[in-house]
Amino acid sequence: MKENRLNRVAKGMEAMGLAQILVSSPASVYYLTGTWVEPGERMLALYIHKSGDAKLFANRMFALSGSVDAPLVEFDDTEDAAKILADALRPGAIGIDKLWPSQFTIRLMDARSDIRPVLGSKPVDDARMLKDAEEIALMRESSRKNDVAIARAMEAVVPGATESSVADAYARAAQELGAGSGFPPLVCFGKNCAEPHHSTDNTELRPGDSVILDVGLSWNRYASDMTRTAFFGEPTDEQRRVHDLVVKANAAGRAAARPGVMMKEIDRAARKVIEDAGYGPHFIHRTGHGIGLEVHEPPDASAVSDVIAAPGMVFSVEPGIYLPGRFGVREEDLVLITGDGAETFNHFPHEMRIL
Repeated sequence: MKENRLNRVAKGMEAMGLAQILVSSPASVYYLTGTWVEPGERMLALYIHKSGDAKLFANRMFALSGSVDAPLVEFDDTEDAAKILADALRPGAIGIDKLWPSQFTIRLMDARSDIRPVLGSKPVDDARMLKDAEEIALMRESSRKNDVAIARAMEAVVPGATESSVADAYARAAQELGAGSGFPPLVCFGKNCAEPHHSTDNTELRPGDSVILDVGLSWNRYASDMTRTAFFGEPTDEQRRVHDLVVKANAAGRAAARPGVMMKEIDRAARKVIEDAGYGPHFIHRTGHGIGLEVHEPPDASAVSDVIAAPGMVFSVEPGIYLPGRFGVREEDLVLITGDGAETFNHFPHEMRIL
């Protein structure tokens, strides 16, 4: 077990008045035990008591005996896993992971009428928000590799290229760097750039297109994420103006990031640049999201987030302007809150790139 991390979770449980929680997210189980398990439809649950005692409940098929540094309770497919877990719980409230399948929660409630499930992800989410030195080093390296991979992908933006061919070039570059896939590369050409979550397809590159690459890889399970916008051929005056605005909004958001600032103030700093230029209605998503073992995790940098930035938090700053049927621009970096400010992990330049 990662004792320092477990102790932080236990303190968070105390603050919430929770005596016991069940951790079932593979990323959170890995965070606390150092072992990654993909349970599929089978039950996986790390039971934690506020005293710091912990037990991992897992199917024998996962072959964890002797390989996981945590007290282990195993079961097989012929046994009632939820009943085995229920027998180990104490009466009263039990914190449940926000994404734990309802089939297990319901079976737990059927087995124990004296327990009361409540949403219990916050103690682990809060602990994971504050990256330790080991995590920060891995995330820096993940972003360094992402800088290299996106540069190679940009080289694939040539006449006759399709969104899919550029995405494939990025995936090959990541693999050559010894990294895994953080998420499917999001590559957009032309009017597709006006859809923030366009699904990469076989759209062919045309002169005058804006080109968005939103890409991230995984290094030792830690994710990176970055977006850059380029242009194929000479951009129009409006394309230049919009790109310049988004770059300035990105810089303003990153400049606002420092300890003690509410995340919604970081969102406001980036959004104001775009609103003041008259494009406010075309910035249609939050400014950023936390990242770590998962590409999207707390905290949000959004207009309603009261989370206060603290050293160890890593999140994206990714303002964008999207003009339906025409083009879009997004520029994204990852920032780490430090003791006295913020460090930007990405170093691929923001200057307008004409391909």
